[in-house]
Amino acid sequence: MKLQTKYFGQIDYEAGDVVTFSVGPFGFEEEREFLLLPFDGSAGSLLCFQSVHTPGLAFVAMDPFSLLPGYAPVLQPQELKELGVTDSQELGFYVLCVVKKPVSDSTVNLKCPVAIHPETRKARQVILETDAYEMRHPLAQFGKEEGATC
Repeated sequence: MKLQTKYFGQIDYEAGDVVTFSVGPFGFEEEREFLLLPFDGSAGSLLCFQSVHTPGLAFVAMDPFSLLPGYAPVLQPQELKELGVTDSQELGFYVLCVVKKPVSDSTVNLKCPVAIHPETRKARQVILETDAYEMRHPLAQFGKEEGATC
């Protein structure tokens, strides 16, 4: 199938590439199907959630473990059940990035990651029940040695 994207032009994809949310990301609840596309040169740490149905809708996302190796999101039992797992460690996680100018002013939302079951490709954005993470964590605080490029 072909898809016009916000950042990558027209691409080809397979139905099995689609990440499906039971309820779309916060503020976009009706958008439930996305592709997770890596940006060139990012070694998979900087990605894009591209809507399958709305070409202009795409979210910049990051691998939180590339920023904070000790990141340890824990989902609630109902969230785990919805995603078909029994432990948060069975899931992949991505955090949304608000890109600003200059890039050093950009932030990542560590409090509300997107959790993805790697086999079923089911996804859900969650709010972590901890004060350990912030919704607007400045990217510049991670430092270059930790690979913080957005």
